[in-house]
Amino acid sequence: MTKNAIRIGGASGYWGDSAMAVPQLLAGGSLDYLVFDYLAEITMSILARARARDPGAGYATDFVTAALAPNIDAIAARGVRVISNAGGVNPEACGAAVRALIEKAGLKLKVAVITGDDLLPRAAELARGGLTEMFTAEAFPPLDRIASLNAYLGAFPIAAALDAGADIVITGRCVDSAVTLGACIHAFDWSRQDYDRLASGSLAGHVLECGPQATGGNFTDWESVATGIAEIGYPIAEIKPDGHFTVSKPAGTGGCVSVGTVSEQMLYEIGDPQDYALPDVRCDFSQVTIVQAGPDQVVISGARGGPPPAAYKASLTWQDGWRAGLYLSFYGLDASRKAQGFADAALARAGTILRKLNAPPFSETSTEILGSESQFGAFGRGSDAREVVLKLAARHADAAGAGLLLREAAGLGLASPPGLSGFQGGRPKPSPVTRLFSCLCPREMIDIGIELDGKPLDYAEPPLTKAPAPTLARPEPPAKPGTAPDIVRVPLIALAWGRSGDKGNNANIGIIAREPAFLPPIWHGLTTDIVAERFAHFLDGPVERFFLPGSHAINFLLHDVLGGGGIASLRNDPQGKGYAQILLATPIEIPVELAQRFNLTEAMA
Repeated sequence: MTKNAIRIGGASGYWGDSAMAVPQLLAGGSLDYLVFDYLAEITMSILARARARDPGAGYATDFVTAALAPNIDAIAARGVRVISNAGGVNPEACGAAVRALIEKAGLKLKVAVITGDDLLPRAAELARGGLTEMFTAEAFPPLDRIASLNAYLGAFPIAAALDAGADIVITGRCVDSAVTLGACIHAFDWSRQDYDRLASGSLAGHVLECGPQATGGNFTDWESVATGIAEIGYPIAEIKPDGHFTVSKPAGTGGCVSVGTVSEQMLYEIGDPQDYALPDVRCDFSQVTIVQAGPDQVVISGARGGPPPAAYKASLTWQDGWRAGLYLSFYGLDASRKAQGFADAALARAGTILRKLNAPPFSETSTEILGSESQFGAFGRGSDAREVVLKLAARHADAAGAGLLLREAAGLGLASPPGLSGFQGGRPKPSPVTRLFSCLCPREMIDIGIELDGKPLDYAEPPLTKAPAPTLARPEPPAKPGTAPDIVRVPLIALAWGRSGDKGNNANIGIIAREPAFLPPIWHGLTTDIVAERFAHFLDGPVERFFLPGSHAINFLLHDVLGGGGIASLRNDPQGKGYAQILLATPIEIPVELAQRFNLTEAMA
């Protein structure tokens, strides 16, 4: 019998998230499911190195020790089912650890483990097939440098495990939203052709997948929730059979659930909002509406879906040399010039030694003087701060070469310009550069397996239903505002919320108008050229702009802007998490009448 609604608590957004989520959600959530998302591309490479050292490692141990162990009795007593991608690169070991925990607690919970995402044994086959990087067309990496290779599985295997009676489902790499969508498919018996519902369930999963980022974490208006961040509530989605859902949090917890917090999370780390491709459905979020239904309650509807892609996306991580870097501070007069002089000297010294050793030069160097605005190009203030932080980094083919920068920077301590300071214990060490290679794998290469308490389930993905490519109708952009007699410039933050994130070497910046009336001047004042100029100091590719009329939002996609992204980058912010905060300082012209109507006079320049 199909339920009228299910309640799902998002208990983890990354490996290392707070352990406070599970007891909080169990106590105040009236939940049917707890879902945990632990995996990112960086996490997969870390777990792969752990498994290489120890065949029993390679999964998110926190899931067992911090999330389940202290709470397993309460989970069992309340009948809450658990879904997690904590399996990482070794879901079987994670499953064994959870079963040992259950046995020790004297419980009778059933554990399912889903495999098939790990394609590392087939890396040579993929390389021979001429597989290239899906965004850059780069050649397949050297086989001996590959750390991990995993396909992003979908939600139907999770639903099948729940159908078979699993209380706890553990996967390896799946799309982040699949842990939520799998529960929806099981509870509501959605079919593979229920595209709109699958898109809605995926959107619910996307909102939950980063935990408290939907309930006030990283929110533009952070001061409005600051008193509650210490005890911030984790998100709950109540989902109905038609896919509509309400986002809330446990009563009495900190943070907030608002149109702004949820809209920011919806736009987080997406590209084209009309072509958000997942293994089970291709989503269109452009017409999604987000409405405040009460205190800390937001209702979301309007997601649309279409046939899924013909291939699975796969994520490969590989080692490409070494990097080294450090932070130092300079204070007093001319602090930024002193920092630049120190950086130039350290790089020159290390470069001289590399030449004497007949070693190759650094393949890349990075100097950022944080606090001077030097990295913000034409939009910077251009003033010299009295205190700055120097971030100096370099990349080299081997660890010793990268380490030269650290050695020579330390050796400049007594030859430095005056004002050098810092707070750290010992000299940093070089670390391997792990690069991401994203590719598309034919579905027939993926052999998904499900076992329930050691017994395999009969499961096979059906052939993909052939469907014509959808005709993508782009929404009409906002009309250009008429000429107003009096114009004033206000910072974008007075008109909009913003959230940014990364996908490989690309970054997205979602901008959401605080009021529908603000959208036309934002659209026409925040062009792709303006955004490209704002990030010209880092941007190597084009900027795309997408319109989401349902949520009064704009999404910008900046290509080749993160210096390789993740731990391949030498940047201070290699994942673009602060890019929205930079863009929100951009001045936008609006009519004085509009500023007065919404009490923006204090923001007027």
